[in-house]
Amino acid sequence: MATVNIRRDISDPFYRYKMERIQSKIEGKGNGIKTVIVNLSSVAHSLAREPGHIIKYFGFELGAQTNTNPSDDRWIINGAHEASKLQDHLDGFINKFVLCKKCKNPETDMSFPEGRIILKCKACGERSDVDLRQKLSSFILKQAPKKGKKDKSNKKAERKARKEREQHEHEEGSNDGSPHDSNSDNAEENGDVEVEANSDDELTRRINSEAKNIEIEENKEVEWTVDTSEAAVKARADQLADDLKRTVIANGGDEDDEEGGNNVYDQLGSWIIKEAEGKGGVAKVKDVDIYVKAKEFGIEKKYKTLTVLAQTIFDEGIVKQIDSRAGMLKKMITSERHEKALLGGTERFVGIDKPALIPQVSAIMMKYYENDLVTEEVFTGWGSKASKKYVDMSTSRKVRKSADQFMKWLETAESEEEDSD
Repeated sequence: MATVNIRRDISDPFYRYKMERIQSKIEGKGNGIKTVIVNLSSVAHSLAREPGHIIKYFGFELGAQTNTNPSDDRWIINGAHEASKLQDHLDGFINKFVLCKKCKNPETDMSFPEGRIILKCKACGERSDVDLRQKLSSFILKQAPKKGKKDKSNKKAERKARKEREQHEHEEGSNDGSPHDSNSDNAEENGDVEVEANSDDELTRRINSEAKNIEIEENKEVEWTVDTSEAAVKARADQLADDLKRTVIANGGDEDDEEGGNNVYDQLGSWIIKEAEGKGGVAKVKDVDIYVKAKEFGIEKKYKTLTVLAQTIFDEGIVKQIDSRAGMLKKMITSERHEKALLGGTERFVGIDKPALIPQVSAIMMKYYENDLVTEEVFTGWGSKASKKYVDMSTSRKVRKSADQFMKWLETAESEEEDSD
């Protein structure tokens, strides 16, 4: 297969970065004529870019329709276009979306922080921005995975498949193996099975073990008693208002809060508490009513609202309640700031209001993760160090210490995904 330097302005035959020369064939006739690029996937692989991005770039440059996600690997551009012309346009794509802006090396990785397209060079370490005025830039950003969310379902499915496969292999081994056979349950105890230190098998086993412990913690049944006398209800409502005021106002006003705006957070929290008392439990306060009330106060999109909700819409059964509340919370969480506010409110709810729930922090965080309420990046930042933003340092350390089990599981799971990639 004929190859060409990725940078065609370099004539050195020993230039290390090469790709296949574009090969195309023209099919059809009349209005149905089209050009098929037969080796676009290979060219894209050499550039470490998506073939859909390249074909879309051709479409923009040629003013022609293209298919950006074919199931049969047939990349098509409407109209008749010579391979040499496409190769020239590919040079433009490489210059704008592949080459490092500093050293012109093509070995770059593309990332998408905060609506930008960044090229990070593996050769010189330069981080350069792609021009967002390019038509293709908008297309790339629309196709980019949302932070820790788009790929999470695939990751979970893969982990589940591996778990089921291991279980199946374990059952087969239990049925067929003898006490001294390497397939038996006791094989590892007898020294017959040796697992490599960082192998997939060991990692999977560790993940399953940690996850099982979290599930055990989650399913613990605890009996609780609540004083429902009128005096106790009033005291809790007053305490909530004071707690929320310390939590929200102590950190200063928001640039998007109007004067006195913090008071509406107290009002929302107090309303939820009173509704819960009137209906016989917070679980009976409907999500739609909470959302409508937040909208009445004009704070349904404010990140501080998540701090209030984390402290008011759950009770001692929080682990089992997160699934049912996830829909409303996802609607209201629109940024990392919202995610951090949810964790902060949870930290205060568990650490101050319900300290008996501290042992369940890992199970709570697992539920947040499973429902895509908080991304891996935010979890990692939150778990890395204690903070006195929402609670005192001592309480913050206790809460994060209880989350160690989940944080270790998350780190191991992410490392496994990177290794498998």
